[in-house]
Amino acid sequence: MKNSEENLKIVEVESIIFNSVHYVVITLSNGLKGIGASSCWAYPKATHAVLQTFRDYLLGKNPFQIEHHWQYLYRMGPFRGSILSGAISAVDIALWDLKGKFYEVPVWKLLGGPTRNKIRVHLLLGTHYGNNLQDNIYNAAKAASEDGFTALKIDPLPDGYESMTLPKLISETKKNVKALREGAGLDVDIILEIHRKLTPMLSIALAKELFEFHPLFIEDPVQIDSITSQSTIGSRTEIPLANGERMHNIWEFRELFESGGSQYARPDLGLAGGITQVKKIAAIAESYHSALVTHNFVTPVTTAAASCIDAAIPNFLTQEYTLADESDDNKIFGSLWKREGGYLMLPDYPGIGMNVDFERLINESTKKLKDGEKFPNERKLENIPIRNDGSVGYSV
Repeated sequence: MKNSEENLKIVEVESIIFNSVHYVVITLSNGLKGIGASSCWAYPKATHAVLQTFRDYLLGKNPFQIEHHWQYLYRMGPFRGSILSGAISAVDIALWDLKGKFYEVPVWKLLGGPTRNKIRVHLLLGTHYGNNLQDNIYNAAKAASEDGFTALKIDPLPDGYESMTLPKLISETKKNVKALREGAGLDVDIILEIHRKLTPMLSIALAKELFEFHPLFIEDPVQIDSITSQSTIGSRTEIPLANGERMHNIWEFRELFESGGSQYARPDLGLAGGITQVKKIAAIAESYHSALVTHNFVTPVTTAAASCIDAAIPNFLTQEYTLADESDDNKIFGSLWKREGGYLMLPDYPGIGMNVDFERLINESTKKLKDGEKFPNERKLENIPIRNDGSVGYSV
């Protein structure tokens, strides 16, 4: 061991909101800083508030008792949910980042070493390729596949889906999926993200009609209210499902697999308990001969954390990716995970693989905004589907 950790302590825990995403920066007594992020993007102020309580516990602690800290934070109050798990996830990622930096090795080496030399990503098609609100899907898919992506994803449901008749919904959705498949070609997998917009009955009917396009899987067809409902769909469709981007812990994923159906596990590192828990979720999936499909669209920090898991497990399938990671706004994080075509290359860099400009991040953060103020780029949660009769459709 190059340095002794015996006297190493946590001396600062900073809760930061930057571009409407909640981050945690943890500083050690030797000056090292680690970063983590929460994927509870709907409520960054709430996870920020939870971190104030966590801070009191973490100060003065040995940073490398990561499992112990996870258990303590999770059990310190008899309440659960995405706000709590989002805050714990951010802390957990930051602690793993610090451990890798202290021992001067990448986190993916600490997790058992690489099982692959690059990470396959599936691109969330967006305005970069001209695919805006499902317009011009064919050309967008063709351009992305020519850029080297081997898997592409869209939300195929048409505008106004919440008030359509079943035949109209199926017909319009099939047009979008057909354009995606034809633009992508047969050498590229296609993925359909439903964003929890349908009922189980509609999901089963629609999946049957989309089978001819051979999607790799369908994501989150129904609301997360019931694991049983998700499994029911998986047992009645020929297309595999990928569920779990809003799940919080290993117990929910255990129940998902126990309930049956063709399922891939789709945890988010910033919501499902960080690196500590998602490694366990991958093992649960492996025991069912299933694979991990890491959900990720919030920040390069969770991209890096998820990629560390992906690199070290045997049952990884593909990771979600957006080109926003490569934007000028995100250069502040200094990600060393560089994309080549449709793959992220493993960086031999300590920690989760980020060279963060911490001084700038903290200075530019919006952590001091008063209660009630809007954060820059804050999502508008009130924009949910409303049916023609005025009732609430399923939120995304």
